[in-house]
Amino acid sequence: MSKITIDRVRCIETAPAGIRLVIVKVETNQPGLYGLGCATFTQRPKTVVEAVHHYLDPFLRGRNADEIEDIYWSSQMSSYWRNGPVLNNALSGVDMALWDIKGKRAGMPVYELLGGKCRMSAATYVHASGAEPAEVVDKARAFLEQGYRHIRMQVEVPGQATYGTSSDLQVDRAVDGPTSPHNVFEPADYVRLAPRLFECARRELGDEIELLHDVHERVPPPMAIELAKALEPFRLFFYEDPLPPEEIDYFHLLRQHSSIPIAMGELFNNPNEFLPLVKDRLIDFIRLHLSQVGGLSPAKKIASLCEFFGVRTAWHGPGDTSPVGHAANLALDLCCQNFGLQEFTPFNQATLDVFPGCPQVRDGSLWPNDQPGLGIDINEELAAKFPFPDHPYNGAWPAIRRRDGSIVRP
Repeated sequence: MSKITIDRVRCIETAPAGIRLVIVKVETNQPGLYGLGCATFTQRPKTVVEAVHHYLDPFLRGRNADEIEDIYWSSQMSSYWRNGPVLNNALSGVDMALWDIKGKRAGMPVYELLGGKCRMSAATYVHASGAEPAEVVDKARAFLEQGYRHIRMQVEVPGQATYGTSSDLQVDRAVDGPTSPHNVFEPADYVRLAPRLFECARRELGDEIELLHDVHERVPPPMAIELAKALEPFRLFFYEDPLPPEEIDYFHLLRQHSSIPIAMGELFNNPNEFLPLVKDRLIDFIRLHLSQVGGLSPAKKIASLCEFFGVRTAWHGPGDTSPVGHAANLALDLCCQNFGLQEFTPFNQATLDVFPGCPQVRDGSLWPNDQPGLGIDINEELAAKFPFPDHPYNGAWPAIRRRDGSIVRP
């Protein structure tokens, strides 16, 4: 068999759902053989495009496309400084695309190359939010009717930019600063309100539905512990991102004070950030964003490591995970014994049209199409009709502040 080499590495920019997505296409010396990978860092998409076009493309041309592991490590080391979000996303696009190519050459789905199926499909969770608990519960009921059994619930703090709700999506990004704060959020108000949502949800929806909640690292550690204890009676499936990466030592205290299952990790880039949480059994679910950690190759190793410590996977899967990224998530979900749950944001019709072969949703679970590689393609002509939306900050995360003007993480 003749050697397959990399001819070109390039990015495709598209936003069929209004969210900036970056797809890497690795073209080979075999006509028609290419692979796709997700490199979506939606807050800084153009920096990833520059990294791919100006650094990885010339570095990788002529390389043997089969040498996935060596390409990952040589690319990582070539920048000297490593494990940053821009480089990791660029590498992820290449890494996923090379696995896609390998699967196509083998005539097998990527999950077969990674060990084969442990399950038929991957249970997902979706997001229900609203201005008051009753509205959130009504949206949860609608999801239950569609077959979903795991639902993340978020409720607005009146008049505040509350994560996971429409109030957070409509924040004012035009004017900002510590002396004229906009987009106000007060952690204490939120910590008082959130338990009322889950009291209402359990009363109205019963005990069989699985409920989740995302703190999104927005409260000080003592309040995160207080909220965990307050939510314990409502038996959450998991309590997500209670603390920011800068304060991971507090997970020891959180574990001592509450038995609530903890999910953490979507902001992590470097293995040294999450390894202590895994080895000390301080979390129950790993929530990494695959492109932020560099792609399929490192994520498979992370999943295997977590299996030895009883930590299950719950890969990040919001709207700024492209369909290619969701296909990669699903490949791991199907072949990892310690799969826990998959976050999922339903695709709009434009996204389904741009990305033929999107994973299918049935009865609240993601199902593969069993096609070779990642099983997904991109219609580049149609993708070009959905350019990045105009915005003065090009997708930057908005500044959320307390009433005194101090910044709220993240």
